Amino acid sequence: MSFTVNTNLEEGIELLIKLIPFLIPLVLLQFGLMLFAIIDIARKQKTKTLSPVVWVIISVCINMIGPVLYLIFGRTEKTYDDDDI
Repeated sequence: MSFTVNTNLEEGIELLIKLIPFLIPLVLLQFGLMLFAIIDIARKQKTKTLSPVVWVIISVCINMIGPVLYLIFGRTEKTYDDDDI
């Protein structure tokens, strides 16, 4: 039984090593989208649909799709600065 587990573990590690060149760009893209969405939410201070806190939670917790949802449904065009008040 332990031979089978070790063989499966070795095969899994080999597969992971083969997939690393594809996984690194995806991780960088996801991190970049998340960072952009969080910075944009902080700068705009107001969103179209949900509160900014909810959009930050969605952007952080729902990988890749959360920031894209924010950009499509939550992002406003206008920046809200102290000059607008």
